[in-house]
Amino acid sequence: MSDGPEIFPGQTPTALPENPPPPTAALPLPPREIWKFRDLLLFLTFLPFALFVSDVGVLGGYSILHPFTKWRLRLDLLQTDTIFLLIQQCCFYLLIVTFLFLLARFQHRRPLWKSLGWSRLTIKQISGYLAGGIALAAAMTLALALLPDKQEFPLEKLFNSRTASFAIGAFAISVAPVVEELVFRGLLFAIFERVLGLNFAVIATAILFAGLHIPEYWHAWNHMAMILVVGLAFSLARGASGSLAPSTILHIGYNALIITFLFFSTQHFRVTVGSWIR
Repeated sequence: MSDGPEIFPGQTPTALPENPPPPTAALPLPPREIWKFRDLLLFLTFLPFALFVSDVGVLGGYSILHPFTKWRLRLDLLQTDTIFLLIQQCCFYLLIVTFLFLLARFQHRRPLWKSLGWSRLTIKQISGYLAGGIALAAAMTLALALLPDKQEFPLEKLFNSRTASFAIGAFAISVAPVVEELVFRGLLFAIFERVLGLNFAVIATAILFAGLHIPEYWHAWNHMAMILVVGLAFSLARGASGSLAPSTILHIGYNALIITFLFFSTQHFRVTVGSWIR
């Protein structure tokens, strides 16, 4: 007797596939299907706590280490010191990323970056987005030159030494783009798209991103307008691609060229940055 299927007279035998195809893997859910409005409420509730902890933690750490080091800056002047402010900002950002990581891991059971829409890019794509960020920065710099603003603004005062300038540059290229995109084009974009649609997500995240930078460019209307346009470009890239990666790479390229302009235009940060900006 044969072990194969029984074939009746007049029936054409059907060949069986040697290796049946594996079951189709489930496609990953888009961010808008993962992050919900309650996540936004939790995030907004956490922000004041994170700001308080980062402020008190860095101030307390300085107070403890001050007697054992050569640091001579008085405690009441720390809030105006660029390096202290950058350390405080890094701690604040670290708390934000940690909170989002825990929320994604335990609330949604997914890795943070994938849950917010990060996708791998090829070298060609990364180069293209970097070039796009650089081109955007060049266009905005040209626009500022055509519309000069004589008003001083708080950000330029932080470039008060070469050390401070280099520290700001490193922060602006490596830390700020990643965390800001994670929050604005990641978390907020996903929630806004889920609740009110793609168009609203693009416009709202661009406006909120510009709002984040208002304290830095207070009284400098053209710089604030520039940030709004830049934020809109980042949000459009996020909406068009469906991925968090393009806007992040654009942001890095943009900041990198701005810092490079400042570096060479101020004789390697030996000239006051404010005098060059105006």
